[in-house]
Amino acid sequence: MYLCPLAMTNKTLRRSRTEKMIAGVCGGLADYFGLDPILIRLAFVIALLGAGTGLGVYIILWIVMPSE
Repeated sequence: MYLCPLAMTNKTLRRSRTEKMIAGVCGGLADYFGLDPILIRLAFVIALLGAGTGLGVYIILWIVMPSE
């Protein structure tokens, strides 16, 4: 039986208080997925410049994600 590695951990998706530039959304996502926050920030900038959806997704996550 295969189990998802994220299901085996006790992580919760929360906005970061330490790794934040605006609201901590990118820092929280980076902590949850075990990535560098700069990579997440770059992904949001590329989504903003490419399709224009980065800002909308960021604002929605800012509202939905609880703070640490």
